Amino acid sequence: MQSLFLWRPRAAVHGADEPESRTSGFGASVEQLMWAASLFWALAANRLFFGAALKDRLLTEPATWTFALALLVMLTALHYLLLSLVCTRYSVKPVLAVLLVGTALATHFMQSYGVYLDPSMMRNVLRTDVAEARELFSWTLLPHLLLYAVLPLMLLWRVRVRPRRWTRAVGLRLATMGAALAVLVGTLMLVFQPFASMMRNHKEMRYLATPANYMWSIGAVAAAQAKGAAKPREPIGLDAAPGPDFRARSKPLVVVLVVGETARAANWGLNGYARQTTPELAALSARNGQPGAGTLLNFTDVTACGTNTEVSLPCMFAPVGRRDYDESSVRGRESLLHVAARAGVAVHWRDNQSGCKGVCEGLPQDEVSSLKLPGLCQDGRCLDEGLLAGLDERLAALARPAGPAHRAPEAPAPTQLLVLHTLGNHGPSYFRRYPPAFARFQPTCNFDDLQKCSREEIVNAYDNALLYTDHVLVSLVAKLQAASASVDSAVLYVSDHGESLGESNLFLHGLPYAIAPDLQKRVPMTLWFSPGTTAALRLDTACLGRRTAQPFAHDHLFHTLLGLLDVKTALYEPPFDLAQGCRSSEAMH
Repeated sequence: MQSLFLWRPRAAVHGADEPESRTSGFGASVEQLMWAASLFWALAANRLFFGAALKDRLLTEPATWTFALALLVMLTALHYLLLSLVCTRYSVKPVLAVLLVGTALATHFMQSYGVYLDPSMMRNVLRTDVAEARELFSWTLLPHLLLYAVLPLMLLWRVRVRPRRWTRAVGLRLATMGAALAVLVGTLMLVFQPFASMMRNHKEMRYLATPANYMWSIGAVAAAQAKGAAKPREPIGLDAAPGPDFRARSKPLVVVLVVGETARAANWGLNGYARQTTPELAALSARNGQPGAGTLLNFTDVTACGTNTEVSLPCMFAPVGRRDYDESSVRGRESLLHVAARAGVAVHWRDNQSGCKGVCEGLPQDEVSSLKLPGLCQDGRCLDEGLLAGLDERLAALARPAGPAHRAPEAPAPTQLLVLHTLGNHGPSYFRRYPPAFARFQPTCNFDDLQKCSREEIVNAYDNALLYTDHVLVSLVAKLQAASASVDSAVLYVSDHGESLGESNLFLHGLPYAIAPDLQKRVPMTLWFSPGTTAALRLDTACLGRRTAQPFAHDHLFHTLLGLLDVKTALYEPPFDLAQGCRSSEAMH
């Protein structure tokens, strides 16, 4: 018993570090683990970064290899510094485990689809719903995870982290951080001119450096959300009021804004695409001027606010849009819908995708999935025809109080703005966006993983989804035509952004706007008026028709809709109203 009371840890006797655990494996310090992980990621997770950095350099030149080695050293030092901020003896293994999995996932999707993990893309990732995420995961992800996550995790599990006294641990950490910083700065100075030129001309490349790219982007998104949560949206259009036509309206007016998803202008049949992907709209257009048909106009040169929904949707409902884009301003203020509602327009948002991104906050809204429509919904996703559910009843209810017996003599007929947010051509599972009857172009890609398909199969599935969008739009117009005796109506369809289908080995969308191809920025836009609306708004459709080839953008949406609804506000900019100058003098105010 005496020997038991006399025993003291060896570290206390000799002043050494705490004794190591006697579990199986091998020992390593926290700093060694962080250096090993940083070097592993620099070598294994940055193929796209090195490919972009060395794209225009000859591999036979020694300067190319010097530059590549310098980038490798800088990446390793950078990631070591980042890890040093969050890793301790107790947190290093959990942090590295999370980052190993996150980096394996990031590199898979970056290499498969050519995406950049900037804050905009990470906002998309963080707000992805379960149904959307499920479509992005496929069996081809498994071997990538095994190689870049599971095997390193097994190795990490066997490591015993050597303990140290806290004073020595702090001193060593500060010393190694200083060394890493010195290496980073020193290496940068050696290649400053080519590196600075590369970063100045290709700023987007920093979002290829993995895992620093998504670590920074997640932090930026979290900071922006925390800042936005601290204050309510700033009201805009406080002076919004109904205009003379609005107040004098004798028939209800329903304006339906259909927000398309991932439809690109290059494959839109009405734009002159080699195959007809909009046959029903084309047939409707051919009937322009015929009794009861109304007027359909297709605009062939339209540019989106962004290359993903998280950017484009708030931007297209903002007064300024892309021409003076400021993300914090767009996200921190109310939208077009709030301005219209303030003037007395009945606004309703119906969603078949991932929400309105704040543009309909506090306004009436519903989701197609909540309607539980038989035959249209499966596995958490619904076909876009579900957006039209209940529209006949809505129009009938509008028509009933239109007569003077149901309305005060001074009260104008109601005005409604209905926004339908489609699932459209959301990838990569284009084949899930249409029923079998629209699988017209064959063979199609019937996999969630586009890497399993030829480009022809991908394009065929994508074009079939456009065929279905065409059908949904004409079905919407047919319902409005059926009610045209008692309700005036208009439909404006415009997609939120475009899509890459394998061109330049790029797929899907979401590239930084400055480097994104036009295929991701050019979108279709189609406008239809009922005969009663054309007359009530005194629109010169021939004048509008002459403008269809002119360049327009999402920037025009805010002001065009204010003009159609006849909402007066100082926010309204006539030059950005598509119909400005195409109304008769009696309608100009």
